[in-house]
Amino acid sequence: MRVLVLGGTTEGRALASACAAMPGIEVISSLAGRTRSPLLPEGDVRIGGFGGVDGLAGYLRERGIDAVVDATHPFAATMTAHAVAASARAGVPLLVLRRAGWAEQPGDVWHRVADLATAADLVPGLGERVFLTTGRQSIAAFAGVDACWFLSRSVEPPAPPLPQRVEVLLDRGPFTVEGERSLLAEHRIDVLVTKDSGGSTAKLDAARERGLPVVLVDRPPLPPATDTAPSVEAALDWLAQ
Repeated sequence: MRVLVLGGTTEGRALASACAAMPGIEVISSLAGRTRSPLLPEGDVRIGGFGGVDGLAGYLRERGIDAVVDATHPFAATMTAHAVAASARAGVPLLVLRRAGWAEQPGDVWHRVADLATAADLVPGLGERVFLTTGRQSIAAFAGVDACWFLSRSVEPPAPPLPQRVEVLLDRGPFTVEGERSLLAEHRIDVLVTKDSGGSTAKLDAARERGLPVVLVDRPPLPPATDTAPSVEAALDWLAQ
């Protein structure tokens, strides 16, 4: 079986490693190439786009792909839509591997919003010093929010436009509660803005301890009638079937 993993996430790397260790499975991981020094999974790796739905469908046919697992970020909606369309066109089974989103805990002060624009409108009323963890490609949505100071954390430097008052912190997780607690205190953060990507809750735990409001951007919906799995183990069961 030849499996294409659309990766870039912790789950994508874990799935590639598990597949690479199994006899009878050849795994190819595809990374978008937006990070200069990505964490490479085991097995074959290709980097770069496919050229839309047509390019991906052609790749699936040419390489004789037997199954596709979309393990991209929960907010990579365009890639997921392309994967669904291309897999259907090529007649290849597709699974979307998505870890569960976060669940609100006692003591949380969450403000769920549908998109980044709504988040940008909301933050000035919640505080002045904002910890922005929505990724370097999302910071432009906050460029016009002059009433706030931003600490923006990302793996790669963001491109303009940027907020007028911003400090960029380049760092890669995993992060600890202790580290997040120190960061919030050092920069006197009074609002956290993040996407509901799931996974580690360190920043949310630290925000809860300090009683900080959290603006949480909801995930985009998946295309209808899409097979999904919440874990690597469930994805491996799907591949076995």
